[in-house]
Amino acid sequence: MTIRIYVPCDAAALALGAERVAKAISEQIAARGLDAKIVRNGSRGMHWLEPLVEVEVLGKRIGYGPVKAKDVVSLFDAGLATGGDHPLCLGEVEELPFLKRQTRLTFARCGITDPLSLDDYEAHGGLAGLRRAVSMLPVDVVKEVTDSGLRGRGGAGFPTGIKWKTVLDAPGERKYIVCNADEGDSGTFADRMIMEGDPFVLIEGMAIAGLATGATKGFVYTRSEYPHAIAAMSRAIDIARSAGILGTSVLGSGNAFDMEVRTGAGAYVCGEETALLNSLEGKRGIVRAKPPLPAHKGLFDCPTVINNVISLASVPVIMDKGAAHYRDFGLGRSRGTIPIQIAGNVKHGGLFETAFGISLGDLVDDIAGGTASGRPVKAVQVGGPLGAYFPRALFDTPFDYEAFAAKDGLIGHAGIVVFDETADMLKQARFAMEFCAVESCGKCTPCRIGSTRGVETADKIARGIEPEKNRELLADLCNTMKFGSLCALGGFTPYPVMSAMTHFPKDFVPTPLIEAAE
Repeated sequence: MTIRIYVPCDAAALALGAERVAKAISEQIAARGLDAKIVRNGSRGMHWLEPLVEVEVLGKRIGYGPVKAKDVVSLFDAGLATGGDHPLCLGEVEELPFLKRQTRLTFARCGITDPLSLDDYEAHGGLAGLRRAVSMLPVDVVKEVTDSGLRGRGGAGFPTGIKWKTVLDAPGERKYIVCNADEGDSGTFADRMIMEGDPFVLIEGMAIAGLATGATKGFVYTRSEYPHAIAAMSRAIDIARSAGILGTSVLGSGNAFDMEVRTGAGAYVCGEETALLNSLEGKRGIVRAKPPLPAHKGLFDCPTVINNVISLASVPVIMDKGAAHYRDFGLGRSRGTIPIQIAGNVKHGGLFETAFGISLGDLVDDIAGGTASGRPVKAVQVGGPLGAYFPRALFDTPFDYEAFAAKDGLIGHAGIVVFDETADMLKQARFAMEFCAVESCGKCTPCRIGSTRGVETADKIARGIEPEKNRELLADLCNTMKFGSLCALGGFTPYPVMSAMTHFPKDFVPTPLIEAAE
């Protein structure tokens, strides 16, 4: 029987030398005359173990990592092909605590299958949701998604089913599905992992969305910084089209749906849905005033569903297992699972998918293993560069949209970035304002001017110039930006600034300037 050795082709693994490892393994297979093949899978999301090499032995996957090219000879000498013991041996991968504690619904296949093998995809439950959807009326598909409680996984947490129902009911000869894959938040990589590790699940989710709303065309809008994801998605779309999953008759249903990948230039503001639509149309990526909503007048003034990658990739399991199955996971109004991306100063960075409700403290101290530096955790930013900084006093907050909102925070795309006690929170607040100033589309004054004034004010505080007056001014600027900005870029920038000021006031009282003696 042919031995299957898995080496990830995920960008995170490639950045750590996976290509060199795969080449070294290929050379050893040839030199030793082994009946073995290399499968380039996605990442399991345990980034501190990448490149993670796995070998299938008696139906189980034995892992080794992190593997460097120089380790390969000794791995084969130790019996890699049969799961032999070695200092890098991790045992059965599925039994590793980081994986075993997860509830993987959206990421069920990531790291397990060959991302571009349709046979692999179907063997692991793929297309079951789409096959069910083609047998249903559009209104019933929308109801299933609504009843599941699925909410947008990109930021605001808007109910997905309501958005779909609005587009289904909207009049229009042409409708679109737009996938927002413009993953620009710091510490986030879930969208990329799906596109590189399980692209067919996103295709299936978008096809279901098309059938449910009457849309016949879909676009995946991503950023130029994701070359591997772009290549994987483009190839998967071609494969799906050849197999009749996309095209003039989806799975022979008579309903048309096709899709393609579009690449943006990397403007953060194009993660905002209306700026994204402008960019898709070939215009400058600036925010549109609302109303009208994209669900009524979106891409090319047609009714448009705009969902995040994780929202759409969660739809196939809902259609396969049923709304009740998905809704059984979670807490309060936050139903299902959430892929949490752990980054920053941590021992165990990676992707951890779990039901809503886990506490921030459990994530940081237990799952992530605390800081890599060994110093105490000072702050955790949740929700990207526009997310609030939470101190340890708030670590009992459950991962839930409403719970975070109650503490003046937001889940956003569920990226968490950990900082130890050496972090200067005044500098972090300044960075938030600077980031907004650089990335602002410039359309509205509160965002365009407020962020620039915010940087200047933070600098004055740092230099000890009228610190109390300037702290008040910075808070006032935040209030104006929060309530006066057109979109979330200007509207949410106050979250990191105000949380830093509120929870870490000592960092905003620098040593006064000492005038040099003449």
